[in-house]
Amino acid sequence: MAEELDATQYLTLVLDEEVFAVDVARVREILEMPTITKVPQVPEFMRGVINLRGCVVPVIDLHMKFGMQQAAQTVNTCIIVVEVDMDGENIVLGALADSVQEVIEMEPSQIEAAPHIGTHLRTEFLKGMGKHNERFVMILDIDKVFSGAELAAVQG
Repeated sequence: MAEELDATQYLTLVLDEEVFAVDVARVREILEMPTITKVPQVPEFMRGVINLRGCVVPVIDLHMKFGMQQAAQTVNTCIIVVEVDMDGENIVLGALADSVQEVIEMEPSQIEAAPHIGTHLRTEFLKGMGKHNERFVMILDIDKVFSGAELAAVQG
């Protein structure tokens, strides 16, 4: 299932008490909650945009995107700024998470294909499931989380 044969480092984040992971190579930075400017006529999971050093960055609520309950904001709520590949073009997005945990390293042998049952997530968003400290970690395929059509709507 894993494309690379070497261990990969992942940033772990929490959504609704579930642990997810994103390849650290795709993470630009982690922000404390800035002011999010609402944008009219966008999909519900699109919370708005933030100003990141003069650049407009769309913010996606991963709870809403994955069909979870929208979470109350806490002191740990943050935005993970990631680079997504859309048709060969790098696009910078903010992903809203309950909290970030740590950077972990996982070997491809520790990662299994995502199950097709028992998860309230659409599994096409997942590269696989890993295990870390006796907990399952769902490894997100960040490029598939945001489809081209959705991003085009967000960017337009």
